[in-house]
Amino acid sequence: MASPVSINLAFLPLKPTGLATYAINLLPYLRSLDPVVFAARPQAGFAVQSVPATLTHEQGRKGHFSRLVWTQFQLPSMYRQARSPLLFSPIPEAPLWSGCRFVVTVHDLIPLRFFKPYTPLWTYQRYYLPLVLQQAAHILCNSQATATDVMDFFQIPARKLTPIPLAHDEQHFRPLHLPPRNYFLYLGRNDPYKNLGRVVAAFAQLPQRADYELWIAGPMDDRYTPALTAQIEELGLGAQIKFLSYVPYAELPTVINQAIALVMPSLWEGFGLPVLEAMACGTPVITSNLSSLPEVAGEAALLVNPDDTAAIAQAMQRLLQDPSLRSHLQTAGLHRARQFSWAKTGQTTVELLKTYL
Repeated sequence: MASPVSINLAFLPLKPTGLATYAINLLPYLRSLDPVVFAARPQAGFAVQSVPATLTHEQGRKGHFSRLVWTQFQLPSMYRQARSPLLFSPIPEAPLWSGCRFVVTVHDLIPLRFFKPYTPLWTYQRYYLPLVLQQAAHILCNSQATATDVMDFFQIPARKLTPIPLAHDEQHFRPLHLPPRNYFLYLGRNDPYKNLGRVVAAFAQLPQRADYELWIAGPMDDRYTPALTAQIEELGLGAQIKFLSYVPYAELPTVINQAIALVMPSLWEGFGLPVLEAMACGTPVITSNLSSLPEVAGEAALLVNPDDTAAIAQAMQRLLQDPSLRSHLQTAGLHRARQFSWAKTGQTTVELLKTYL
């Protein structure tokens, strides 16, 4: 029996992060398309065709490379066996020159902005990605900022792009009414474009920093974390800055709820999911005034120039000194977060995919 849509989830890791969170939350709304799913593990309520469990970022570069090889040489035969007229990939990967008709989602072009030429991710986006986008029937983007980047970097026409914002799980990320604690929170990877060095430097500028902590939640990285730990030791902040490493999804709402604020002044983001999740928890947010972040935060966060350490520190200090500002941002953030939902994202995605069936 033919399936109207094939969905490629070969990239899903055991421990979900940004891209996997998008796919997992989108999947329930795609059920109405009666799809077949290509995945390494069962997906409740879906017909699944099994793929190797070694095609994710959890296997490092080998996992990424193996997935690209599998996508090019194995995925087309599975697509044809499913007799689907369309392949949907929640990441921008699809078999090239294969006769497969596909729609993909682009999340950001950060490697092209910040990574050194000919590093693996730069090479992936510079040479592989444009071929995928040129051959795609249509391209979803997680923000207008990402759509603009795709047009600017690759000269893809606007008619081929549809921005559909991400969302949060409102049953999961919500106010828990827990007693506040004394830490600022950063949530994400340790990559340089995340601007953690300036977050650490800004924390060091707080007049009463001895009374507070900075918690860095997210997977550590041997390429980048040592420079941060060296900076922290040099500033004498080893006792006040904590690396939590990966925080399980079930524990995130508690960690976010009890923070003074989320501090995420990235140099660039494709969307910025932690900003939305923090607002949904009623936690004040300090974030950047560029890329997609103003699209997500609106007027419900303190927007700062991410290149200005003093501005980041000033925003942190304002939240410590001004209870009325904290209260305003909590209320405004909750209101802003309600404008985003996975139902809206999912239904918009389904309607778009239907136009290609």
